[in-house]
Amino acid sequence: MQLDQQKRGFSFKRKGPLDMRMSHKTSLTAKEIVNKWSERELGKIFREFGEEPQWRRAASAIVRGRRLRPIETTTELASLLSQSLKGSSRKKLHPATLVFQALRLCVNRELESIREGVIAALSCLAPGGRGAAISFHRLEDRIIKGLFGEVSKKPIKRLKEASSAPLFRLLTKRPLRCSESEVQENPRARSACLRAIEKNR
Repeated sequence: MQLDQQKRGFSFKRKGPLDMRMSHKTSLTAKEIVNKWSERELGKIFREFGEEPQWRRAASAIVRGRRLRPIETTTELASLLSQSLKGSSRKKLHPATLVFQALRLCVNRELESIREGVIAALSCLAPGGRGAAISFHRLEDRIIKGLFGEVSKKPIKRLKEASSAPLFRLLTKRPLRCSESEVQENPRARSACLRAIEKNR
């Protein structure tokens, strides 16, 4: 729901403050990252969290831009990136897409939360119980795939259950994706990947 709230600053299509916090209980904002973090730190999160092929250019453009004046809004940042990242190899994406993704993931510690959440969910399953996870981009799916694969191949100490055999079996060797008709009804579903697992009886 937060993604649709203009005042949260998640979208580069609508003007809003550079916030990007899912919860206001946290203090770090995208504005602080964009205006205070070093060029090296910016480049690192754009590369690791956004998989932005032009991460160096994006970080450099932001540092140059903020020297003139602080970057306050989503549209200011998007405009700056559009001018600097023209000719991106990912032509279907807006030039700001991957940078915005990286900032959101960093602000909310999303990848760390996914790891913690999946482990906690698996710990709650009863024998015969099934767990499913939906991811919306490759970084999320990579974590879920790795964790599901790990627990279905060998015992995992983090689940605090003593066993000499795998506790789980995969129900989806490959992720399930939406049909074209579902994507037409719900465009956000286009990148969704569902993986499922079952706890052995």
